[in-house]
Amino acid sequence: MLSLKLPQLLRVHQVPRVFWEDGIVSGYRRPTSSALDCVLSSFQMTNETVNIWTHFLPTWYFLWRLLALAGGPGFRAEPYHWPLLVFLLPACLYPFASCCAHTFSSMSARARHICYFLDYGALSLYSLAPPPHHRLRLPLCRLLHAGLLAAQPPAPALCAHRGAQLLPVYRPLLLLPLALCWGRGHSCGQEALSPSHGYHLLCALLTGFLFASHLPERLAPGRFDYIGHSHQLFHICAVLGTHFQLEAVLADMGSRRAWLAVQEAPLGLAGTVATLGVAVAGNLLIIGAFTASLLRAPASCPLLQGGPPDGGTQAKQQ
Repeated sequence: MLSLKLPQLLRVHQVPRVFWEDGIVSGYRRPTSSALDCVLSSFQMTNETVNIWTHFLPTWYFLWRLLALAGGPGFRAEPYHWPLLVFLLPACLYPFASCCAHTFSSMSARARHICYFLDYGALSLYSLAPPPHHRLRLPLCRLLHAGLLAAQPPAPALCAHRGAQLLPVYRPLLLLPLALCWGRGHSCGQEALSPSHGYHLLCALLTGFLFASHLPERLAPGRFDYIGHSHQLFHICAVLGTHFQLEAVLADMGSRRAWLAVQEAPLGLAGTVATLGVAVAGNLLIIGAFTASLLRAPASCPLLQGGPPDGGTQAKQQ
């Protein structure tokens, strides 16, 4: 009878410092895992398992929403629908990229960084051009996207990476008033908001807070290693935020359908594809440059060793 041996799990002091996570004491995978070991570990309870599945399953949900909307009646006939693709395609891509990053990040220190290069690149695409679509918002989104690309770090070990990752999360807070008021063609009072807008902003706030705070595991190291740590909650809030953002966009488009129908579309299909293509090409160039630099770095490079952990957390873990 065929038996399958699951990879052995380690404690924090058994893995290199670059793999350490604040407040997570056990459930680490071998830092030299094979690709097969990484895949098998997704069916084993580790400190990454919930991270993997909370983005793998939503990938298929958002893909289903994309196909349902793109195949719906009248989608291709209205030019203001095309920029919606720039939102929906990255909405499918970023959870899948994150799922792959969490799955294969234990192959080596270099592989870990490269996995998160791709993860951050997909996340930055998600910030490119969320609708509603009007002339003011698209240039602003391009500027924010360019800023995010410039802020992309060479590795998760650098402290600046939190700001780079949180920019797509808090971008809606900066742009929502513009989306609701400028260029709408009608009032921007309370009646302009749908419940989904409020839920989306609440999820955005929770997502940023959980990612930056490392709560609750920072308060009780070892208690939330497998279930309930901040990155799992961060994933759930991020996915819910994307769902509510899509619902808010569709509600906004529905309420503005008559106004949008008489506007000149800022981008046609070709312009929409070109905008996304330029963003993808820019991301790939940045990721390629960082990857090449990382592959040339010696094994003693501090980036591959990890920085010192928080003193209080280290004391509690020991």
